[in-house]
Amino acid sequence: MTEVCKEECSTALGPVEKWSLRSGSVSVEIISLGCVIKSIRTPDRSGQSADIVLGYNDLEGYLSNPRYFGAVVGRVANRIAKGRFVVDEKEYKLAINNGPNALHGGLKGFDKAVWTTEAVDNGVKLSHSSPDGDEGYPGKLNASVTYRLEKNTLSVLYHAQTDRTTPINLTNHSYFNLAGQGTPDIYDHEVTISAESYLPVDDTMIPTGEVKPVEKTLFDLRKPVLLCSRLKDFPGPGFDHNFCLCAPGEQPLERKCARVVHPGTGRVLEVSTTQPGVQFYTSNFLDGTLKGKGGAAYSKHSAFCLETQNWPDAVNQAHFPDALLKPGETYKHTTRFTFSVI
Repeated sequence: MTEVCKEECSTALGPVEKWSLRSGSVSVEIISLGCVIKSIRTPDRSGQSADIVLGYNDLEGYLSNPRYFGAVVGRVANRIAKGRFVVDEKEYKLAINNGPNALHGGLKGFDKAVWTTEAVDNGVKLSHSSPDGDEGYPGKLNASVTYRLEKNTLSVLYHAQTDRTTPINLTNHSYFNLAGQGTPDIYDHEVTISAESYLPVDDTMIPTGEVKPVEKTLFDLRKPVLLCSRLKDFPGPGFDHNFCLCAPGEQPLERKCARVVHPGTGRVLEVSTTQPGVQFYTSNFLDGTLKGKGGAAYSKHSAFCLETQNWPDAVNQAHFPDALLKPGETYKHTTRFTFSVI
């Protein structure tokens, strides 16, 4: 049985709730600001517990949270080319907040909202209503994210409905370091991603439209790869790419998509999802200027993200999986993070 506790905290935005979930040796903290996963504590092979996600000691850090630590991002996660898209023959323009593109829902996306909360079996459900025109997006969108901790698995269930056709792509932007947050890098982590193809990107990180096989490329992570050696050979600052988990139009069945092992501590993270893609990001844009938990300076390659989601810029690329939610439909996806030790 999972222990679920709630406390109310004061911030400059007003009251923010913190929910604590504990099941066996795994504990998770969720805050209503940004629907953020504030901490995940898991044991190593000797039984020593550590927090394995980046973030801030106090809630005030999450008011700005420029790198989206632990947050749910939306209405559309990842990038939309030039901040523009067309729905029902009408062009919509979004705020440009990442080079020439729109990123993670805009200037005040879902990560900046204070969500409402309610207890559910083994977890907490958080809800947010995004009005018509919010950050430039059409239609009122009612979204919910449910976190459930059962044994050693954290499940994240996403639901949304709209009254006008709108693009949607929700994900959680947790940064993991299985050696413990604050450890300088992730070079000693072994990564496996079960994807046969990936999306090449242009110099602004927008997919070119090509769906390229991973075979005989540095993107072939189908067998365990030590990040130190792979990043050394990698052109550019590191991974920030979508790995394709299924073909466009394929029925979204839950599948295991990634496994990360930290041999030093024995910690293992396995990820499964119903989403058609996962963005693997090696924290290329952390530069040591953000001070996190315990005063840690988070630097380049000090964490990794596995953001389960639709393919980036899908609203502008007709051969990508459909990114539009229509009235009467329900957006519904599940991602599970399973923690173990070897």
